[in-house]
Amino acid sequence: MSQQEIPPWLREQLARLEQLQQNLQAVQMQKQQVEAELSETDRALEELKTTPEGEQIYKYAGNLLIKVTKEAITKELQEKKEISNTRTLVLGKQETRFKESLKDLQTKIDDMLKGRTQSAQPGRNDST
Repeated sequence: MSQQEIPPWLREQLARLEQLQQNLQAVQMQKQQVEAELSETDRALEELKTTPEGEQIYKYAGNLLIKVTKEAITKELQEKKEISNTRTLVLGKQETRFKESLKDLQTKIDDMLKGRTQSAQPGRNDST
């Protein structure tokens, strides 16, 4: 089917389908990044558990390393973990909504095409 043969309603639905796919991909990439940050935060918190009290701890602040207390960095990492967990949950819900929308739109397009094909071929029976 050439570009000229594709009816405007189908072009519109296909453009919408492509946009939904791009949105889903963007959300999935964001979710992957947040999950990677969360994993890194978990590793840091585990390492802090084995760090003896009074041990010198440093954190990155731009291009600098700054000395911090174990309590302060633990609190900071726990807050970061909570935020990451919340973001992962939100992104997961967005991902689910996009997947459902894609499935619904794909079904709609398929139904529209079947109806168009059947109307173009009146003697055809798809139930065989």
